[in-house]
Amino acid sequence: MSAPGSRPARVRPYAITGGRTRTRVALALETLVHTDGAAELRTLSGERRTICELCLRPISVAEVSARAALPLGVVRVLLDDMAGAGLVVLHGATADRPDRALLERVLDGLQRL
Repeated sequence: MSAPGSRPARVRPYAITGGRTRTRVALALETLVHTDGAAELRTLSGERRTICELCLRPISVAEVSARAALPLGVVRVLLDDMAGAGLVVLHGATADRPDRALLERVLDGLQRL
């Protein structure tokens, strides 16, 4: 128990993620996340509940981290777990990026304009 007027003890990041530090899917900072709000929020842990509430509208992984005041690595692991459980949908993960040749062709075309 903390003393009156002092800050409450913080939970260590590894406790929130169950000791995991890696994700199954690479989640870039700009990866968009959303949920349809169908999850039963009462059954979710505090961090997962907060993330679901933030993701009612599409939001980037970086914004989730900032608004939830959680380290980026923790948010990535939680989002990975939540996506696997069907609680959130991930859009624009790094594997979905166009290849470099396509981007170079687009850039060349724009420069010719």
